[in-house]
Amino acid sequence: MKKLTRWSLFGSFLIASLLVVFFLLNRQSPRPLLAQATAVNCPPLPPASGTIVNVSTVAGLQNAVNNASTGDTILIADGIYNLDGVYLRIDTSNVTLRSASGNRAAVVLDGNYITTEIIQIVASDVTVADVTLREAYYHPIHVMTTDAGDTLNTLIYNVHLIDPGEQAIKINPAADGTYPDDGVIACSHLELTDVGRPFIRNNCYTGGIDAHQAEGWVIRDNLIEGFWCDEGLSEHGIHLWRGCRDTVVERNVLRENARGIGFGLVTSGEARTYGDNPCPSAGGGYVDHYGGIIRNNFIFASDGDLFASQFGFDCGICLWQACEAQIFNNTVVSTQTPFSSIEWRFDNTEVEIANNLVSHNLRDRGGTAVLNNNLENAPLSLFVNGANGDLHLHSAAFAAIDQATTLAEVSDDVDGEGRPYGPAPDLGADELNAPPFEATNWVYLPLVHSE
Repeated sequence: MKKLTRWSLFGSFLIASLLVVFFLLNRQSPRPLLAQATAVNCPPLPPASGTIVNVSTVAGLQNAVNNASTGDTILIADGIYNLDGVYLRIDTSNVTLRSASGNRAAVVLDGNYITTEIIQIVASDVTVADVTLREAYYHPIHVMTTDAGDTLNTLIYNVHLIDPGEQAIKINPAADGTYPDDGVIACSHLELTDVGRPFIRNNCYTGGIDAHQAEGWVIRDNLIEGFWCDEGLSEHGIHLWRGCRDTVVERNVLRENARGIGFGLVTSGEARTYGDNPCPSAGGGYVDHYGGIIRNNFIFASDGDLFASQFGFDCGICLWQACEAQIFNNTVVSTQTPFSSIEWRFDNTEVEIANNLVSHNLRDRGGTAVLNNNLENAPLSLFVNGANGDLHLHSAAFAAIDQATTLAEVSDDVDGEGRPYGPAPDLGADELNAPPFEATNWVYLPLVHSE
């Protein structure tokens, strides 16, 4: 007669328990290596409306832009367009330039390092979307003003900018007393590749987004990568200075850049000021960036060539003469030691830094920072794949899960998912959304019998 032994019962229970623990530790849904723009935050643009102008040649494209009327939508047929010096200057308001297919990879405007700037935007309410721009000698996109007035409400959406000779997107006033304000850069991919890096000139004068004297820009849900040089120090993946104000930088992924996100840079010079005195603590002194928020961004560096370059990985988030900026719930990770994960510098810097999760250090270089509930020196084991840049929280990252302070300014995470999930928000850019454990998830094993 077979009978159930005490060891058989214990063994079955032990195996079942181990399986349950394994399940709990690995119950989160698989993630892409890096955060991707969600359908909620990056839906396709609505179908074209107004007067539609279809183009399929460089000459036709140039003619459509030069003769555009307010309300026109210029649709570019799929293909590679070798511009060979031709550039597109949009100087009529409320004009849209986009691919006919909506597939940005299918429409390539190639400057071949001959065209100086592929698209210049010098009018308000202009949209550029769903295209790839590569190898501009200077900037693939340049937003600026003219004597006619401000350039407002630019939308740059779902574009791919590859290997610019200088900054990928340049934003600055080109006429006194006029400003390029209230734009959006979203759901786009900006990159400098190993192929394009040798074409950078002037002591590594490059970067992802570079804005001067601009107010109210929103930079969200983008992937920005590769901006560094063997010699010289690149500007940041995202950089706003010379009196920029009220910038929102959120849900971006920045990887392998010499510097990640920067508010401000210099301590003197020509910069925009504001009549409502947005930084009274400066006492009228120089401020390089006013207000603004940097939240829910992933910033990552692991490239051995980047670390071996002249300046290496300089800083993840850099705040220089930045007054009243908020730096909330970002994740900054590098596989080697940076100069700083997050830093603040110069007397007129006054920032609030809260709920950030960093692999290395917060560095005080002057000014005032109110620090609240940041986790420094975080091990890579807190992340799904920290060594390779998947900075979503591991389900066993107890040092970060439910450890953040609730902030009214942070209601979602890097993936656009709501916060908090659980009794409190999580530290860093990711809010772990593992489903609650239910009894139906238990694994039952048959009992083992022995003689």
